[in-house]
Amino acid sequence: MKFFSGFGFQNEQELFKYYLPKSDYAVAGFSYGAQKALTYLLNTADRVDRLILLSPSFFNDKSKSFKRTQTHYFKLDKNTYMEKFLNNIFRSNKIDTNNKYLSETNEEDLHDLLNFEWKEQDIKNIIDKNIKIEVFLGENDKIINSKAANDFFSKLTTTYFIKKVGHLLND
Repeated sequence: MKFFSGFGFQNEQELFKYYLPKSDYAVAGFSYGAQKALTYLLNTADRVDRLILLSPSFFNDKSKSFKRTQTHYFKLDKNTYMEKFLNNIFRSNKIDTNNKYLSETNEEDLHDLLNFEWKEQDIKNIIDKNIKIEVFLGENDKIINSKAANDFFSKLTTTYFIKKVGHLLND
């Protein structure tokens, strides 16, 4: 399976082992990685049977000013920005900065993350390749508006809206 990591993450696929199949023909992505996974599938001729989007970063519902503000605070103090971001993901005030799942990130990644536009036609193009798409969203996600994401994805894909879990899809 090909896996794409989230913003500020690396090698986190083991956190999602219950959602990921053991298949050479699956592509999966967590958060920012879900955007990368979709882009990869739109541009590859490789055989893929299944696309798994885990808490896809969905900011279609956010204004340009929201996105500019996020970028501004990242530029102002990257460490504080990332600490707050990770607190919203891990739902804890004590983030181990040596955590094996964390990686360096930059302003360009944040820009790409925030400004990616999920398009219905892109999803339909993947489906037209006979690729099954599954989307997993947490009801208590503090990173994205999971209700807006659910409204978008559930029209086109098999979407699981998991109660009482956050961005990492666990409680």
